[in-house]
Amino acid sequence: MVTRYMLGNEAIAYACCEANLDFASGYPGTPSSEVIDTLRAQKLRDFYVEWSVNEKVAFENALGAAWTGVRSLFTTKHVGLNVAADPLMTSGYTGVKGGFVILSADDPYAHSSQNEQDSRIYAKFAGIFCLDPANVQEAHDMILTAYPLSEEFEIPVLFRPTTRICHSKSNVGLNEIGKDGVGTEHRTGDFGKDPKQYVVVPAHTRILHKKLIEKQDAMAEHLVKLGLNRAEIKEGSKTAVIAGGIAAEYVREILPDDMSFAVIGAYPIDTEWLASFVGRHEKVLVVEELAPVIEEEVRQVAGKTGVFGKKNGCVPYDGELTLEKVSAAFEKAGIKSRRSFAPVAPVADLPPRPPILCAGCGHRAVFYAMKKVFGKDAVFPSDIGCYTLGIQLGTVDTTICMGASITIGSGISHVDNKQIVSTIGDSTFLHTGIPGLINAVYNGANQTVVILDNRITAMTGHQPNPNTGITAKGEISPTISLEAICRACGATFVETVDPYDLLLLLQTSTKAKDTKGVKVIIARQPCVIAAKKSGLKRRRLTVNPDVCIGCKACVRFGCPAIEFFDKTASITELCSGCGICAEICPKSAISQEVI
Repeated sequence: MVTRYMLGNEAIAYACCEANLDFASGYPGTPSSEVIDTLRAQKLRDFYVEWSVNEKVAFENALGAAWTGVRSLFTTKHVGLNVAADPLMTSGYTGVKGGFVILSADDPYAHSSQNEQDSRIYAKFAGIFCLDPANVQEAHDMILTAYPLSEEFEIPVLFRPTTRICHSKSNVGLNEIGKDGVGTEHRTGDFGKDPKQYVVVPAHTRILHKKLIEKQDAMAEHLVKLGLNRAEIKEGSKTAVIAGGIAAEYVREILPDDMSFAVIGAYPIDTEWLASFVGRHEKVLVVEELAPVIEEEVRQVAGKTGVFGKKNGCVPYDGELTLEKVSAAFEKAGIKSRRSFAPVAPVADLPPRPPILCAGCGHRAVFYAMKKVFGKDAVFPSDIGCYTLGIQLGTVDTTICMGASITIGSGISHVDNKQIVSTIGDSTFLHTGIPGLINAVYNGANQTVVILDNRITAMTGHQPNPNTGITAKGEISPTISLEAICRACGATFVETVDPYDLLLLLQTSTKAKDTKGVKVIIARQPCVIAAKKSGLKRRRLTVNPDVCIGCKACVRFGCPAIEFFDKTASITELCSGCGICAEICPKSAISQEVI
């Protein structure tokens, strides 16, 4: 056993190697991305790893591998689980032969997400296991439990770390891979044909569903035997606290020594065990993040025991829990905590720091051209990615989920005569944008679709995608032609431009505006960060203060490398040399610096 200081996602990935993982697939999404990133970079164990084109594809790849008897992993963030919900809901029916772990990283407070969502509900809906770690060490250890648990019951296991688990660091006790046989077992897949198990036509489905229902009680009882759901009963205590996930860690910090405490680390919950614990007390406080999953189970078995939690306002439904919020919940429930925490007031009058596009990002030039050509009255549906930050430039009017920019835009186009300009990234287009484009062409939408092609999945950490030309393991793969795909979808107007060529960008946008039907503009320029990492260097721009008239046209462009001081613009070392500001300047006061 060794101890290392690790990020939660790194500890999870290491545990997968300890557990003899054979197959991993996923789609990047914060806060889950580092798991696959770590697995594809590690040298401890050789196995198959891929970034898939979307979450449904990734899930089905991993499920297929698990049907052959190997151990597989699927990774996603919570909203990605929605994309994979179709196969998820049937995977409990078909079951698995090899261990199958579904890692869905939830994001309370929506740090980098379009909603807050509780994946535990999906596990209950699908009738599968759910493991809910309370800290980084437990996240590691639960992976080692998840694979044999999945194989024993032939059921997928949903593993639900949250942002605070994924992106916290901690000392983690690890089993050394290669020592005493740890992580050295390799399985060979062998798919055994069994249509009654894997072909879910109605006649088979009805039988499989009954079998899944019959497993539930044994599944719940086994989780208690494993100690994943456990209780510390204090004799004479009339009050108890029940908590799950990271909330259990917060509760431990303030719980009085003489008070009973139950931790729910896994689902389904054994109702007899839960009723026995709850029935010993007069009052129970339930502390959990997001949905009242535990609380609803507690209320069903509570009898005369008073239950406090979300449903009576003691615990908030939204956002992350903190020590301050848990302390407040104790107070509302009339429980004296060991320690109290007053809310921390933010420092007054701090300047806002909204997230913005990087200096030199090609997306900014595209947004500038869109606004200039199509006008402020146009509707700008957008999508999930770096380009969502175009909201700061007034060119993002809608964002809801992956691939929705094209479909929302085409829907609006059929009932509103305004110009519609949808923006979507290359990875997102390949993820779920293609069906929307086919539908828009097929049904005669009138809109412009701008594919912002930066050759990478940038916002989640620069993971490759089918448009990048390399796989997750760095192997060369065929580069996808976005132009050919768009034409195959039926689009007849397909133009590719370099967003650093502002004149061509404006001309192409004007041409699209004057053309009826579905028009596709592919704005191709590699991500500026990826380009710098690859060694690409451009000369910085500089402002001639004697020519600058202080009109702020360059400042309004929104590049963080441009500053304005003492009635004159200046360009900082953040400049990547894209040159767009020089083309915008009405007095030609900006030029490449002289070396």
